[in-house]
Amino acid sequence: MNYDKFRYEQKKKQQEAKKKQTVVETKEIKFRPKTEEHDMNFKIKNIKKFLAAKNKVKITMRFRGREIVYAQTLGLEAMNSIAEALQEDAILLQPPKMEGRQLVMFVGPK
Repeated sequence: MNYDKFRYEQKKKQQEAKKKQTVVETKEIKFRPKTEEHDMNFKIKNIKKFLAAKNKVKITMRFRGREIVYAQTLGLEAMNSIAEALQEDAILLQPPKMEGRQLVMFVGPK
């Protein structure tokens, strides 16, 4: 068998395999604890777009300065309301969890 022909066929097989694979990206949406209702709805709409494109979404709520006091109250309430709004479009991959001064939650497409 001709080695050049073999290499050519291998390269073609790799190209075909590359065409068929899907790349899942992780998008990130950032919130603050006092984000207003309209802004929250707008960001939830963007999260739904990301999920429709089969991407995972990292939802981050950052607490600055003295806002860290509200992490377990306002922060968790806001994250739970976001999760509730996305319940029919997404699967909760990781529940809200504190990482330093940020509350992080991961959701994925259904």
